[in-house]
Amino acid sequence: MSQMKAVQLDDQDRLIIIDQTRLPGQLVFIELDDQGSLLDAIARLKVRGAPAIGIAAAYGVYVLARSYRDLPRPLLLDTLNANIAELRRVRPTAVNLDWALGRMEQTLERCHTLETPQLLAALKAEAAAIDKEDAAISRAIAAFGAPLIHEGMGVLTHCNAGWLATSELGTALAPLYLAQQQGKKFRVYCDETRPLLQGARLTAYELMQAGINTTLICDNMAASLMAAGQVDLIFVGADRVAANGDVANKIGTLSLAINAAHFGIPFYVCAPSSTLDPATPSGAQIVIEQRAAEEVTEAWYRQRMAPEQVQVYNPAFDVTPHQLISGLITEDGIRRFR
Repeated sequence: MSQMKAVQLDDQDRLIIIDQTRLPGQLVFIELDDQGSLLDAIARLKVRGAPAIGIAAAYGVYVLARSYRDLPRPLLLDTLNANIAELRRVRPTAVNLDWALGRMEQTLERCHTLETPQLLAALKAEAAAIDKEDAAISRAIAAFGAPLIHEGMGVLTHCNAGWLATSELGTALAPLYLAQQQGKKFRVYCDETRPLLQGARLTAYELMQAGINTTLICDNMAASLMAAGQVDLIFVGADRVAANGDVANKIGTLSLAINAAHFGIPFYVCAPSSTLDPATPSGAQIVIEQRAAEEVTEAWYRQRMAPEQVQVYNPAFDVTPHQLISGLITEDGIRRFR
């Protein structure tokens, strides 16, 4: 298991992330030191995964505040609040972004009368707490999920919900890492996850680094694999969970859930409780992020793969109804909505 972190505040108070658009070919660390670089990193998926986005945004608020420390207090607060509002709009589906920024806003409100050094210390402490809490959450999810993995199983996962997407072990991959540490022998199938190939580029990279038996498949191969009896269990992550248990996750998750129900395969969603959104009654109210057509027509090859002027539908997420979900694994245990 790698000890690297996807997002970290180093000992010089620099916000450093792994540029995930460069993986698996290159491991590149970049610094986010202003609003532009922070917005760009989140929008272009240099940092991705709901928990990691939240952590990056929280540390980003501290880094921005520190860069404004010489401004008059009213201007500092106004500028920072405007930055937070802009950050909140970048990726609307992932609830952790809004949740983490909300915690930083609460800290600003609570400490706005303090001297600037004390205000900065409070913001840094809150961001560090979000980071530390997420690490503990991933360990708890691992503890609740690992017992579901038995010797010889085939486990299917979609997109990337490992340490690259969080502060430590991950969400959907956390039980796999713990099961491996427990000595269990199992195999993992990674959906490639079109159009940006997070499963191929990131999950396969993570699991192979950890020495886990890993097989990469195209998204449209999953059903045939289930029909062949090779899949015993499915773990996926989540970007937002509605009050009724409907789950927004990377596009393609719904297809897996429908197929899993048909073949009688347990389908579990792994996510921190911060991903639960009680203000959203059901999946019908979840705003689905629409991304650029070029991700489908050109993608990583930087050459045309589709006719010019073709219309493109490219939602980043879909919604899986709670009736198709065997259980939601959080740091508090396994919750069932059906």
